[in-house]
Amino acid sequence: MLVGSNGSGKSTLFRLLAGLLEPESGEVCTSLRAALVFQNPDHQLLLPSCGSDLLLGMGPGQEIQTRQQRIQELLSQLGLSGMGSRPIHTLSGGQKQRLAIAGALASDADLLLLDEPTALLDPTSQTTVLEAVKQLCRQRDQPLTALWITHRLEELEHADGAAQMRHGRIEAWRHPEDVQRSLREGRFNL
Repeated sequence: MLVGSNGSGKSTLFRLLAGLLEPESGEVCTSLRAALVFQNPDHQLLLPSCGSDLLLGMGPGQEIQTRQQRIQELLSQLGLSGMGSRPIHTLSGGQKQRLAIAGALASDADLLLLDEPTALLDPTSQTTVLEAVKQLCRQRDQPLTALWITHRLEELEHADGAAQMRHGRIEAWRHPEDVQRSLREGRFNL
């Protein structure tokens, strides 16, 4: 998890890792295939139904039966079973955010970049989204890495590691409790 004040460079870093921005100098290298999940899922979900939106992220070389099977698998993994034909506009905020995560995974990403994924959600939906990501990171056959940005200190409990970002630089990765304690004691500011 990355924490940091507004303007510290967190979202810019994610956009660089996802290939949405080109660096002004230097280069961005990763062996992982990154997919970005925006804070507002309405900025990411483009097609009318859940299933059609997931199809958008899949490579064109797959047979339709394989693609349909993958859609059902993704929906199930994110607690959205049976919603393939459901119109997106009928989903709750938490369901939309989980669908946006499924859409990122449809591209076979192994690095999930979550830009404040719970910011617009009620407490129950926040927990559901965080638990879904945690399960994906721990139960997949192929390892999935999730890196997310947050301003909510309680979300540090869901992270394996945390770092603060200041002035475009990532400080040392530490145990989430250490970062949380430092923020509460005022040694760092968000």
